[in-house]
Amino acid sequence: MTVAELWRRGQVGWPRRFPIAQFPNPPLILAFAGWGLAAVAEDTAHDVGRAVFTIGLGVWAWEEAVGGVNWFRRLIGAGALVWIIASLTAKL
Repeated sequence: MTVAELWRRGQVGWPRRFPIAQFPNPPLILAFAGWGLAAVAEDTAHDVGRAVFTIGLGVWAWEEAVGGVNWFRRLIGAGALVWIIASLTAKL
């Protein structure tokens, strides 16, 4: 089985009739990469990692909130957007 086949199978989601879990899409992979960078770095690189995490998660949350495959995924996206906005507002 190739990586491309695994990727396509992961994009279908589980369970098939009402997908809750799905292999991460590109914005979420980017968010995880930023999170990892922030965890191991300091100073400017840490700040860049946090920014990449926030932007990647925000894009993912927006995509889920407006185009999620079911009401549960749209709710998770909307909740993540609220969390991001509240976190950013608290830092002002």
